[in-house]
Amino acid sequence: MKYNLFIGRYQCPHKGHQAIFNTYLEQGEPICIAIRDVEPDEKNPFTAKEVMHILDKLYGNNKLVKIIIIPDIASVNYGRGVGYEVNEIQVTKEIANISATDIRTQIAEGKEHWKKLVDKKIHSTLTRMLG
Repeated sequence: MKYNLFIGRYQCPHKGHQAIFNTYLEQGEPICIAIRDVEPDEKNPFTAKEVMHILDKLYGNNKLVKIIIIPDIASVNYGRGVGYEVNEIQVTKEIANISATDIRTQIAEGKEHWKKLVDKKIHSTLTRMLG
């Protein structure tokens, strides 16, 4: 089985991420979500294992989704004729404007608007981890 690969930090997973994942999932195509193993800091409050736990709450029962942790990367490279494509998924401006940084800030400040931007399956997890 060939997977459609998504590489990111996912600090925190939100509906923008889900929208691009769903591009393939809605067609019954498998995806692999590769979480970059970055050092936690102000911009990256979660460890890769914590991100995996959050994503597992969203996709753990979906046989089309594989979630893995990869080392942090400097670039993605390929040679000619390697047997796969590199695609940019076009999303609406509304989806493109979702910011994990803004979501984390809103949670920390006790605001509620962020809940519209994040799947309700992970609301309590994010509140507990960031609130």
